Amino acid sequence: MALLPEVEFISVDKRRALAEFSRLRGELRGRRFDVLLHMQVSLRASLLSTLVQAPIKIGFDRARARELQWLFTNRRIAARRCEHVLDSFWGFTEALGIADRRLAWNLPLPAAATEYAARIIPDAQPTLLISPCSSHVLRNWRAEHYAQVADHAVDRWGMRVVLCGGPSDIERDMGEAISAHAAHPLVNQIGCDTLPQMLALLAAAAVLLTPDSGPAHMAAMVDTPVIGLYASTNPARSGPYLSRQWCVDRFAQAARAFMGREPDALPWWTKIEKPGVMDLIRPVEVIEVLDRFMQSASGVRRARSS
Repeated sequence: MALLPEVEFISVDKRRALAEFSRLRGELRGRRFDVLLHMQVSLRASLLSTLVQAPIKIGFDRARARELQWLFTNRRIAARRCEHVLDSFWGFTEALGIADRRLAWNLPLPAAATEYAARIIPDAQPTLLISPCSSHVLRNWRAEHYAQVADHAVDRWGMRVVLCGGPSDIERDMGEAISAHAAHPLVNQIGCDTLPQMLALLAAAAVLLTPDSGPAHMAAMVDTPVIGLYASTNPARSGPYLSRQWCVDRFAQAARAFMGREPDALPWWTKIEKPGVMDLIRPVEVIEVLDRFMQSASGVRRARSS
């Protein structure tokens, strides 16, 4: 479901690269665009960009144009170092002559989505939303750790705990494992919602707990704070844009333990996706952040409005 009717979305299933390339070539045949903003550095995306007929193709500066992206563009954004991913996107608007930086997603949520969220979060009881999985299994925390935090949220703060996520087997298995380890009943909505419904659920929650994942960034769109779990990736680069003060950051420790180097000596985009890296984050640390959040003015405000 497109939430912005004035924007046309053409989705691509990256698991079917060859078939999708052929389909997209037919879909874009004969179409012309004024400019392409090439904001993805994967070689797959660059190959797909050759199907877009545009006289201006803007990509990253040479240092950030990894996987040969620089071969597929004819203009580059201004060079900068050690930027958050979202900040790097401002470079594309600046390349178009837009200097103003203003975050305003303004996504209108369909009534069906807000009604779905209201069924899951029907009252003012503060809700901890847990989206336990990322796109890479080695960024995921242990189910028993999530359960420990969930039980604390119920015991200390009287929170409702809701699990959310996609329909993959890994996510469903994780949800069942968290529920099995938890002492208190949890609401398991993993695999049960659409993206608009997920966005509405995020908007209704007091706070989200998640590793480096899509929902961490969706939460920023609806101004929901995020307790982010970061050891395999650097929150300064890819953490929740408006909630980095609530992240549990063990990336520096991971760099020393798994890479034998200081984090500043690693390329900015380094991911430390190694077995056991997320075990550097202890449940007590996450509980401390949850307590600090709930004791803060923002936590009280979100709890009252949820």
